[in-house]
Amino acid sequence: MRSLILGGLAALIVGPAFAQGQERPVIRLWDGPAPLAKGETEKDIPTLTIYRPQEGTANGCAVVICPGGGYGGLASDHEGKQIGEWMTSLGVTAFELHYRLSPYRHPVPMTDVQRAVRTVRAKAGEYQIDPQRIGIIGFSAGGHLASTAATHFSERAIEPADEIDQANARPDFAVLAYPVITFDDAHTHGGSKKNLLGENPDPALAARLSNDTAVTKDTPPTFLFHTAADTAVPVENSLLYYAACRRAGVLSELHVFETGRHGVGLAQSDPVLSEWPRLCERWLKLHGFLDAKK
Repeated sequence: MRSLILGGLAALIVGPAFAQGQERPVIRLWDGPAPLAKGETEKDIPTLTIYRPQEGTANGCAVVICPGGGYGGLASDHEGKQIGEWMTSLGVTAFELHYRLSPYRHPVPMTDVQRAVRTVRAKAGEYQIDPQRIGIIGFSAGGHLASTAATHFSERAIEPADEIDQANARPDFAVLAYPVITFDDAHTHGGSKKNLLGENPDPALAARLSNDTAVTKDTPPTFLFHTAADTAVPVENSLLYYAACRRAGVLSELHVFETGRHGVGLAQSDPVLSEWPRLCERWLKLHGFLDAKK
């Protein structure tokens, strides 16, 4: 059933989401057809699924989640739903982004993730979050999209159309898990590159969206996790981004585990890799993102 959330800027519920017996609202990023849309089917409608902490536990921090899937699909269970539930256990309000995928090309996913960050910031009062503690977390190709949000936040592919588009699109922190970073053929994930940029991409665009080259002093603090044994997205992706953060003076932390396949999510069944969420939590606490709501 579809229903309309009224007040201020309306958002359309496009479908129910359930977990632990509770319905989670799913809102459209645009009230009406999305910019650059090819139609009005589910695949043409970018949305946010909202995960709220239990009553009395929210600390005012928020995060936009970008599941991976090579820009051709979304690993919405272990890189979406499970991440939302983990974040809410930390008191963080989480927003799982279902961004548009191939055959959509750049700049459509970038437009969606920027709108997601702007939506959360513009509606900070409604969601009772701190507009200066809004982060982004991404996995694999979703890590590329998250790093795009962290480095290309001042770029616009569409003209501002409403009050939300006036909000700042820069995340306040980034968490990148086994991310695709570079489109250099030596270390990239070929499927992600093809799905985002097409069969024969402009070399200048591929270089610009190799996001280690776009890190500046204004890139937000970043936590990275990867495994040296990742055969799908080589660890060099995280190494390149971390090195770029170091050069730019961006606060950052990188954890490389010796073993582990690609796409592990929270790695709950792995006694070694399951440490990375705890390391990330400590990093978030270190920077004050999990402080009690003011």
